[in-house]
Amino acid sequence: MAESVRNVSHDHLSTSDIAALRTLFEREYAADLGPWNPDAPYGYSPADLHTMVFDDDELVAHVGHQLRTIAVGGAPITVAGTGGVLVDAGWRGTGVGKRVMRHAQDAMQANPSISFGYLGCRDAVVAFYEATGWHRIHVVEHCESWSEPGTTITAHDSPILIYPVRSALQDWPQGEVDLLGTPW
Repeated sequence: MAESVRNVSHDHLSTSDIAALRTLFEREYAADLGPWNPDAPYGYSPADLHTMVFDDDELVAHVGHQLRTIAVGGAPITVAGTGGVLVDAGWRGTGVGKRVMRHAQDAMQANPSISFGYLGCRDAVVAFYEATGWHRIHVVEHCESWSEPGTTITAHDSPILIYPVRSALQDWPQGEVDLLGTPW
């Protein structure tokens, strides 16, 4: 077993990278959501950067993030919108999820434009994110619907977490969040 980590920009994914991502995501979601599309992954915004953990040639974990300036209380803030967080079922409980997240956070730190990581998730996985340095915030979030372009969706107190990259946690602005696009 030879575990390796790769950060690959979306525009530089190879054919084999896309095939590995498709296999990982479809193994988890195809029955409910159908085929995976790298440019519109199940309706979410695509990643700019993919952090991937391989066991030899098999992709076993992924975290994606997209650089975007959002509005918080009307003020612009540049975030790494994080999504596509997935660990192969056979690898859950091995620590690979924490390792892939740490590598994704290192990639965020390497980008001087990013102030915070930002993600939305299910209640069931909040504890995982908190264990990897993310902090839950309680905000009203506005985003564009992926299924009805031009339609705004408003969520009240859904699980939203931030990860301080260039700014301290207390520097997160007060107010409602507008993702200025679709979620990750």
